[in-house]
Amino acid sequence: MLAQTAGMQPVARVVCKRKAPDAALFIGSGKADEIKLLALETGASEILFDQSLSPAQQRNLERVLGLPVNDRTLLILEIFAQRARSHEGKLQVELARLQYLSTRLVRRWSHLERQTGGAGLRGGPGEKQIELDKRMIGESIKRTKERLTKVKKQRQTQRRQRERRNSFTISLVGYTNAGKSTLFNALVKARAYAADKLFATLDTTTRQLYLGDAARSVSLSDTVGFIRDLPHGLIDAFAATLQEAADADLLLHVVDGANPDHLAQIEQVQRVLAEIGAADVPQILVFNKLDALEKLRWPLLLSDSFEIKDAFSDTGTRVERVFVSAQTGEGLPLLRQLLARHASQSPVEDSPQISEAVA
Repeated sequence: MLAQTAGMQPVARVVCKRKAPDAALFIGSGKADEIKLLALETGASEILFDQSLSPAQQRNLERVLGLPVNDRTLLILEIFAQRARSHEGKLQVELARLQYLSTRLVRRWSHLERQTGGAGLRGGPGEKQIELDKRMIGESIKRTKERLTKVKKQRQTQRRQRERRNSFTISLVGYTNAGKSTLFNALVKARAYAADKLFATLDTTTRQLYLGDAARSVSLSDTVGFIRDLPHGLIDAFAATLQEAADADLLLHVVDGANPDHLAQIEQVQRVLAEIGAADVPQILVFNKLDALEKLRWPLLLSDSFEIKDAFSDTGTRVERVFVSAQTGEGLPLLRQLLARHASQSPVEDSPQISEAVA
């Protein structure tokens, strides 16, 4: 799915089971020969690994296979680069890309030889081209981080303004392609980009949602989707965006209820939430895509409770769960009632802000 989202066409898939990765090739030499033969038979132009490869492993595999080899991290970065629209999103992708490339300069610049320098006839040994490239990338990373710091300060200012108004904030979180943007559009009547693709949303979008039962407006934010084995570099780069979830008063954890692996996806989302400091934020589980289920598999009740396991222990917490279809609107009135109940327990913002939000 990641390959297709990036615009590629997968032609074959190989599964390799090992007790531990090979230090040189990640896979064994026999499996590498098998992949090389399969690539020749199918006419493949690139080999993708569903794990992160070290720079040395990537270089060795390319030498053995005779084809470009890329890993899961680069593939996700490619998708992020295609999808980023806002200034902040582009900065975050650029930072993650630079940090990834900085560890792979040996592979990319191995054809460049040592430069000469000095005042003699032949000149003394100068800087290697790779050292120049490292410095250039280091300076680019520094500049990008400084620009992101400014963006982060702007977000902190916006959050402080919301706190002064006692605004109730809700963030949509969940596994990628769970239907967060579709649900966001259905709740606030927005036109945020939504598609049946991984990482359709990268840039945080915030809108005001008026809840009639609570007689107040709340801030609803649509955030980037999570995925298993999300590279730590991306978590660091998207800290400003993910901070929206950590600072929210309530999380709407959207789950693709029609996906057979939804339990594993819930676990992965909980793991990322724990890593960004949002594990203790109250949650409502929203099992989406009810319309994709056969009527025989529909739940007897559209609202109940569900136990979420802690990401790093065996303990669990029971949270409210509601079944909805963002496409057809099934269950949305019930979800609004739950949101209103949570918002009613929070101090109401000043009346001028309410009037402005309603207007």
